[in-house]
Amino acid sequence: MAAPRIMMSQPQSVVVQQVTSIQRSNKWTTGICNCCDDMGICCYGLFCLPCLECQTASEMGECCCLPCLCPGIAPVAMRTGIRERYGIPGSILVDAIALCFCHCCVFCQMAREIKNRGKPVNVQTTTTAYAAVPQY
Repeated sequence: MAAPRIMMSQPQSVVVQQVTSIQRSNKWTTGICNCCDDMGICCYGLFCLPCLECQTASEMGECCCLPCLCPGIAPVAMRTGIRERYGIPGSILVDAIALCFCHCCVFCQMAREIKNRGKPVNVQTTTTAYAAVPQY
């Protein structure tokens, strides 16, 4: 009698990057004063700016308390990080000046940028395990 053969496969996780024309652009998807492009983010920033700052930091993969712990340095670093991540030209000096004169609008722009660029989509693929049934 031959031993039954059992074939099994492990589930595999695959990350698929959605590529759009926005993701390939090297410009901000919205301007600093384009708050009407996303009224939800605009109202959120207007009525609870610290909450928007913490949420934006979290969506960037940073500690959500970063803007509260380092209020002078963290926003500039976050904006520079977004520019570097998406290949948007600019400088730290321009980031700092923008944040000095229009802090709320700049954070709304950063939140819109992260939202517009999107995130990679995780697609879970699985394979079915089949067991050979012994023949008698």
